[in-house]
Amino acid sequence: MPAPTPKVKSKVSELSLLFEISRILDRSMDLRDELGPVLKAIAKHTGMLRGTITLVNRENGELFIEAAHGLSGRELERGRYKPGEGVVGKVVQTGRPMVVPRISEEPLFLNRTKARENGNREDVSYICVPIKMETQVIGALSADRLSCEDNSLDEELRLMTIIASMVAQAVRLRQEHQDERNRLLQENSRLQTALQDRFRPANIIGRSGAMQEVFDLISQVAQSDATVLIRGASGVGKELVAHAIHYNSRRAAKPFIRVNCAALPESIIESELFGHEKGAFTGATQQRQGRFELANGGTIFLDEIGDLAPQTQVRLLRILQEREFERVGGQATIKADVRIIAATNRDLETMILDESFRQDLYYRLNVFPIHIPPLKERRTDILELANFFVEKYSKGNHKYVRRISTPAIDMLMSYHWPGNVRELENCLERAVLLTNDDVVHGHHLPPTLQTAEASNTLMKGNLDECLEQVEREMIIESLKVGKGNKAKAARELGITERLMGLRVSKYNINTREFRI
Repeated sequence: MPAPTPKVKSKVSELSLLFEISRILDRSMDLRDELGPVLKAIAKHTGMLRGTITLVNRENGELFIEAAHGLSGRELERGRYKPGEGVVGKVVQTGRPMVVPRISEEPLFLNRTKARENGNREDVSYICVPIKMETQVIGALSADRLSCEDNSLDEELRLMTIIASMVAQAVRLRQEHQDERNRLLQENSRLQTALQDRFRPANIIGRSGAMQEVFDLISQVAQSDATVLIRGASGVGKELVAHAIHYNSRRAAKPFIRVNCAALPESIIESELFGHEKGAFTGATQQRQGRFELANGGTIFLDEIGDLAPQTQVRLLRILQEREFERVGGQATIKADVRIIAATNRDLETMILDESFRQDLYYRLNVFPIHIPPLKERRTDILELANFFVEKYSKGNHKYVRRISTPAIDMLMSYHWPGNVRELENCLERAVLLTNDDVVHGHHLPPTLQTAEASNTLMKGNLDECLEQVEREMIIESLKVGKGNKAKAARELGITERLMGLRVSKYNINTREFRI
C-alpha cells in the first residue's frame, strides 16, 4: 500500500485540528476559558510560533488581547490597539485579512507586544484574519510563523479564516445564551417585584379605620410562622390578605400554593392535599405529589376551610400538630415545612355546635385570626376602590376613562354591596366597557344599583320630569368642571349666567360643594 502524500497528510492534519477546536469550543459556556486551548491546538498542528485572539472592547472600541500563545504576561498586557492602528487594528477596521510575508518589511507591523525584539524579524511571517459575526467585526485571530512560500501562506490564511469563523460562531451562540439568560433573570426579577407590589399591604386599597386594623395585624404576623385564620364574607379579599402575609414573610421566595377546599370533590381532596402512591386507587398510574409537598418551604392557603369533610379534617389536624403526613396509599412519613393560612366565610362556631367542624381543628387554625369587614362597614373605601378599578380596567381595555360622574358616585355610595369588593369590581368593569365619552355615568351601572334615591328617579315617567332630571345632571356636571363657578358652567352649557342662576335655584343646587 503506497504511503500518503504530503498533501494528504496536510489535509488529515487540518481536519484533526478543526475537529479538536470544535471539541474545545463545546466544552464550556465561558469562552474565555477555551480561547487559550484553541491557540495551543493551532500551534500543535501548524508551524505557529506565537498567536493571539484580540477582541473589541464594546465600551470604548479599543482592541485588547483576550488570549495568547507564546507571549509572556507582560507582553500580553502591552497588546492594546486602537481601531486602524497596526495590522490588527487595520484588519478589525476593514474586516479584511492581511498576510505579511516578512514582518521586517511591513511598516504597519508595530510589534506592540515587544515579543519579537530578540529574534530575527526578517524570517517571520504574520497572518491576521478578522473574527466576524455576520457584518460586525468583533476581533481578530493572528499568528506568527517562520517565513515560507506564498502558496503555503495562502493555505495558512484559508485555515485561519475557517478557525476564526468557528470562534465567531461560538461567540454568537454564547452571546445568545447570555442574552436569553439575562432576559429570563430580568423577567424573573420583574415578576417577583410585581408580585410583591401587587400583594403588599400598602397596595390593598382602603383607608378606613377597619382596614387599618387589618393592615396592622398583617404586619404583626407576616414575619412569624404562626397559622392564620382569615374570616370575612365572600368577596372581601381574603386571598389578597393571604398573599400579603406570604410576600411580606421570610418565605416570600418560596411557593404560595392555593387550595379551594369547596371546589375539590370529597373523593379526591386527600389526594390533592397529600399526594398518592402509584396504585393507591383506580387510576393512580404513577406517584403524585400533593399540595403540601409542592408548598414545601413556602405557604399553603386553604380557602373555604369550613367545607372540608370530617375525615380530611382529621388528617389536617395531624399536620398542624405534628407537621408530618403520609401520601394516600403510602407508609413513608413526610415532613411538612409549610406555613398554613386558612380562610372561610362560614360561622365555624355554629358548625362546631352542629358537629360538622372539629373543635380541636378550630383551635389549631384560630391561632391568629384576622377579620376583614364587609364593604358596607367601610364606605369611606368605596370611592378609592372605584377609582382604582376604573383605572385598572381602562388600561386593560385600552380606554381613557377620566372620572366617575357625581350621580354615579352617589349610587355607588348608597348601595349596600352584598357581594362586597368583588361585586364593586365587576360593576365598574362593566361600566368601563359601556362608556363612550370617557366618563362613568349612572346609567352605566347595573340595574341593581339604580335605586330611586341615588339615581334621582323619584318621579312619574312623564317627559317634562325626565327632561328636568337630565337638565339637573348636566348642570351639576358643568358646575363640577367649573369648580362651582356658575359663569364658567353657563359658558360650558351655552346658556346665560342669569339662566344658570335660575336653574341652580330651581334645583336647589349648593355650588359651594364644588369649589374645592
